[in-house]
Amino acid sequence: MRLRVLFAAVAALLPAMAGAAPAEQALAGPWVELGADNQLSVRVVVSSGVTACPAVVADGSSVQATQRGAADGDFPVTTCAASAPAATKNLTVGGVAVAVLPATVNRIAVIGDTGCRIDGPALQECNDTEKWPFPTIAKDAAGHRPDLVIHVGDYYYRETACLAGNKGCAGSPHGDNWAAWQADLFAPAAPLLAAAPWIVVRGNHEDCRRGGKGWMRFLDPRPQYGDCDDPSPPYRLHLGGLDLMMFDSAVADDFKADPAKVAVFAAQFAKLLANAPAHSWLLTHRPVWALAQGALAGKTVNQTEQAAIKGHVPPGMDMVLSGHLHDFTSYEFGPARPSQLIVGVGGDTMLDLADVPPAGAEIDGLKTTKGFALEQFGFFIMERNGDGWNGTLYAVDDKTVLARCAIMGRALDCHN
Repeated sequence: MRLRVLFAAVAALLPAMAGAAPAEQALAGPWVELGADNQLSVRVVVSSGVTACPAVVADGSSVQATQRGAADGDFPVTTCAASAPAATKNLTVGGVAVAVLPATVNRIAVIGDTGCRIDGPALQECNDTEKWPFPTIAKDAAGHRPDLVIHVGDYYYRETACLAGNKGCAGSPHGDNWAAWQADLFAPAAPLLAAAPWIVVRGNHEDCRRGGKGWMRFLDPRPQYGDCDDPSPPYRLHLGGLDLMMFDSAVADDFKADPAKVAVFAAQFAKLLANAPAHSWLLTHRPVWALAQGALAGKTVNQTEQAAIKGHVPPGMDMVLSGHLHDFTSYEFGPARPSQLIVGVGGDTMLDLADVPPAGAEIDGLKTTKGFALEQFGFFIMERNGDGWNGTLYAVDDKTVLARCAIMGRALDCHN
């Protein structure tokens, strides 16, 4: 008997002896994503010096955590991932409890386009939380205790060095590497990453030629780590009483419809949208039906998806949820087409809305029946209301309500 107790004690110590990292040694996370396999994907970033991933336990059973990609010069860290059933009620990483998904999702926080733009002469003041408010937005959104977080894409923005003498972004890291991803996402989003499981939509800033390495290593929702691909395969999520269709539009073109690219996207839409459940939503970074902003006002975006989705829009699809355009905009088309909601106000530089008329505008051959547009930083909280949803757009101060929305089927009514 004493020998069995001794062996059990030694077995419990083996992970620590092998260098397994407890949760408090994490450089980022742990956090939970909804994986492309319709399971919970548990992720944590630890030092590359740690020789084993933290222990993951789901409802009392150990779950194997594996490394996503080897540490290298750009990413001198180890990303660990493990899959757990979507119905898991108790989940720990390194002995610390992490968020799980309730049986029914009743409150969703939606954010998008959150990174701080440093791209050549385009220099956002990342060191000023009024000019780059994402750290405040993440903290405030977490305070609303969402059941689920949806990020509609564009996490990584620090692409080039801050110009000498610019105090607003002085000292910022840049490039597709750990330091830039930590600065743009993991450090500011820490409270929100801990608050609830995330759905991660791939943005154009995460395509293979820009932030693809970090995307694949940290966020790509597929359980197996692999080489970067454009586009990645679509997938469906049926979790928490939601039916969501996930589509990677990172390499779509806003103002042209290249036949070869349209053919690839059309084949993906045909498979993804076939027999879509009632009241399902399409989540894709680039909006399918929207108006361009600023100097490009009057044009519609994006031409690739508009051409590719023709003939494939299912009657059960109610809404398209997107980012990409740096404003908050809603388009209702009546029963003939799903509504389009854009939540691109999470931190990156706003775009001029002066010439964007969302109500009564014609987009891809159909006029909007209702529309709303606002150019102001914030975050969107959706709360289930019977068969529909009520949405509230909060300002950075977490007190001012910028807009309220009612979502019921294909009806989308947003107003001040």
